[in-house]
Amino acid sequence: MTSGTGAGRGARPQDGPVAGAPPERSAAAHSGGPPGPLQGLRVLDLATLFAGPLAATLLGDFGADVVKVEHPRRPDPSRGHGPAKDGVGLWWKLLGRNKRTMTLDLSAPGGRDTLLRLAASADVVIENFRPGTLEKWGLGWPELSAANPRLILTRVTAFGQQGPYAHRPGFGTLAEAMSGFAAITGEPDGPPTLPPFGLADSIAALTTAYAVMTALAGRERTGHGQVVDLAIIEPILTVLGPHPLWYDQLGYVQPRTGNRSTNNAPRNTYRSADGRWLAVSTSAQSIAERVMRLVGRPELIAEPWFATGSGRAAHAPVLDEAVGGWIGRHKADDVVAAFEEAEAAVARVYDVRDVMADPQFAALDTVTEVEDPELGPLRMQNVLFRLSGTPGGIRWAGRPHGADTEAVLTELGLSEAEISALRMEGAL
Repeated sequence: MTSGTGAGRGARPQDGPVAGAPPERSAAAHSGGPPGPLQGLRVLDLATLFAGPLAATLLGDFGADVVKVEHPRRPDPSRGHGPAKDGVGLWWKLLGRNKRTMTLDLSAPGGRDTLLRLAASADVVIENFRPGTLEKWGLGWPELSAANPRLILTRVTAFGQQGPYAHRPGFGTLAEAMSGFAAITGEPDGPPTLPPFGLADSIAALTTAYAVMTALAGRERTGHGQVVDLAIIEPILTVLGPHPLWYDQLGYVQPRTGNRSTNNAPRNTYRSADGRWLAVSTSAQSIAERVMRLVGRPELIAEPWFATGSGRAAHAPVLDEAVGGWIGRHKADDVVAAFEEAEAAVARVYDVRDVMADPQFAALDTVTEVEDPELGPLRMQNVLFRLSGTPGGIRWAGRPHGADTEAVLTELGLSEAEISALRMEGAL
């Protein structure tokens, strides 16, 4: 196994905590044991593509022993998703990090029996098959809980385990459409707009990791496992805010407003004199007042409508003209400097090149380097947050399909003859 270098904040096993030191994200090597507070937690990742697998990645980032279980002849499609280098998919290098990989055909008798043996020593199973699929293979909750009464079975599907849509195929795109996200995104005179990345899946992944930890906390009290039922359509609806409440109480349906907000203004992107785009936010009243003074329009502060965020939002064209006109007469660096001096909120609109060069991201070690045996040094996002006492870390990038099959099965107690028999059956 290889280790991430994590320059600047890797916690070496021999080092103790330094008084006053900032929290860390470790880059401990696999040979030194998994870093993080979830060390000793065993997770079986049976899911494919993004929501379920990303949840498993988040757990692995903080020390869980994640075993990725893939079909022997049909690998997780995320391995071939997006750009590749030298025939190696880059998405998988990120999504598959900190996971051991094994192959197993769950529909084969030997595969079923092996999965039950794996589940017997696991804490968590994450799956995203359509409802009824595991049951068809004899791997439903009755069988899994019989093998391990303390198991947490985490089921991540588009529509949940019940209801009229439960058996439909579904992806995050459908959740972005059905949650109301697409309906409020885009220009007022344009079509509903989908995000250019897996937004619903990513939110569902974070929620799944939270749900797993909640279920594990419940197990500490009861001694028993349980089933987590997570529908991808629900977490994205939650983060949209009080839309159902607004509709229920006021009959209000939020329209598309482009970059503008219905809650405050000015809030938009503006182009500088040297062609750079910048974003301005005035969620706080004091910030809005500072911006108006900065751009030379202090008289607007005295307007009665300026006193509330919704009042300012109703007059967004006036405020956008004031802010956009001022920014358009200045270079981006000068805009940022002036906003900082005024203690107002502004940021350049970055693409990934800017992210990789930004000193704040560098100070946080947000993008770190991981050594990979297939591709060499890789730079990718670090673990999500820093912990002062039990940091997480990246131990290795995504490994090849089935790279750890024999090691995992040997740990399970299978003999060479049993492993060979599974191969002959086509279960591996």
